[in-house]
Amino acid sequence: MRADILHKHWPEAIGSLIEGAIVPGEGEPIALIDPATEETLAVYADAGAGIGERAHASAERGGAAWRALAPSARGAILARAADLVVRDAQPLAEVEALVAGKPIRDARAEAGRVAEMFRYYAGFADKIEGRVVPVASGHLTLVTPEPLGTIVQITPWNAPLFTAGWQLAPALAAGNAAILKPSEWTPVTSLMLGRLLIEAGVPAGAIAVIAGFGRTAGAALVADPRCGKAVFVGSVASGRRVAALAAGAGRPSLLELGGKSAMVVFADADLAGAATCAQGAIFAAAGQSCTAGSRLLVERPVYERVLGWLAEGAAKLRVGDPLDPQTEIGPLQNARQHASVRAAIAAAREAGARLVLGGGRPAALGEGPGFFVAPTIFADVAPDTAIAREEIFGPVLAVIPFEGEEEALALANGTEFDLAGAVWSRDGAKALRVARRLRAGSVWVNGYRTLSVQAPFGGMRGSGFGRSSGAEVLAEYTQAKSLWIETAAQPVFPFGYGPAATD
Repeated sequence: MRADILHKHWPEAIGSLIEGAIVPGEGEPIALIDPATEETLAVYADAGAGIGERAHASAERGGAAWRALAPSARGAILARAADLVVRDAQPLAEVEALVAGKPIRDARAEAGRVAEMFRYYAGFADKIEGRVVPVASGHLTLVTPEPLGTIVQITPWNAPLFTAGWQLAPALAAGNAAILKPSEWTPVTSLMLGRLLIEAGVPAGAIAVIAGFGRTAGAALVADPRCGKAVFVGSVASGRRVAALAAGAGRPSLLELGGKSAMVVFADADLAGAATCAQGAIFAAAGQSCTAGSRLLVERPVYERVLGWLAEGAAKLRVGDPLDPQTEIGPLQNARQHASVRAAIAAAREAGARLVLGGGRPAALGEGPGFFVAPTIFADVAPDTAIAREEIFGPVLAVIPFEGEEEALALANGTEFDLAGAVWSRDGAKALRVARRLRAGSVWVNGYRTLSVQAPFGGMRGSGFGRSSGAEVLAEYTQAKSLWIETAAQPVFPFGYGPAATD
């Protein structure tokens, strides 16, 4: 049974990890479903709203112990965590593939990326430095970066292990405690990662992983006044609710939300390279990525040629069991998303878009279970239709023709999403000119979706705010404190106030 894989790598009951122990939930039951077979892998209870009190109290104690360590000691612990992720990369990848439906080859790669994240921020732990401000008075004025306290981080189901590492590593490096609330559908690899951090030496209270619904456990964690900052990765609607909840408690938030990213291909580009890249941009992870290149804008003289190459290549992609090393595209993670993607495909056909490829279950799989959708390509997509404007979060590509730079930019910048984009052209000046005018947090030239923990990542406008990687993220997890130390023999007091005159 496939559930045996889960029980092999996580033999305990599923619950919340608090102070190193698993705490069972008290709410309604949640079923973990294998997205490839639709079989139930495990059932656990929602943590419920009451878990927030216990998690925050634990984080206050554990966070104090974590901050009391020398920054270099915290860095050494995070480096050790990276080694442990490498050690357990295969179990992590197997559980990720099973529960999230991510192809095992991708899951192995993402485990390696998580190790890279902890190793990178381990090096920053003792390099978060302050400065001296040369003020006009006689003070020695120090500006010191201080941790925010306890960071509440809510992560999605599409890449649970990757996003857990992406959020936890910098928050811990900056000296904060962290409470991670993964999706209720994919909590296990986050629990496994939390255990590895404690094994590495992070105080048990400084890291908690809460297994439960966002509307119960997540909401309680964010609304608690002990939350120093709320971080959310996921849909626009849910992210805005989290931001409003945090603002109601007087706390800041960092949002990494959806995308409808456009890849602009000019007629002078490497067309074969662009077509190949476009396949990976949209069909990797079955399109379940905020940076998925779900819109392909192609200059009209080469439109049909690129479309033909794209369809030919996409038809060869292997869709199947995520545990099979040969699988390139796995299933969608859950039934609700599967239904949503199928509805979006039907709506596109009704709106008059030309179906070039796919549109249903892969023929090679025949009839059977699993939330599978074949790589799907629509041509002649009208820019004002839903498929051209709304995030589908599935393996569905809208191909839209354009004429000239200005129309390309108008189309690319014509949605509320500003997360990512790309430009393909052999004319370097034109490529740079268009790239600079694309409204997006990340833009690639003659490539797509190469990400590194070393570079800042985040969106604009509807795609969120704040940056979640690179050196820039350390500013998200610290706040500046000014220390005024009087050094003058005869201090000059402001506003004319000072000690009473003496005879």
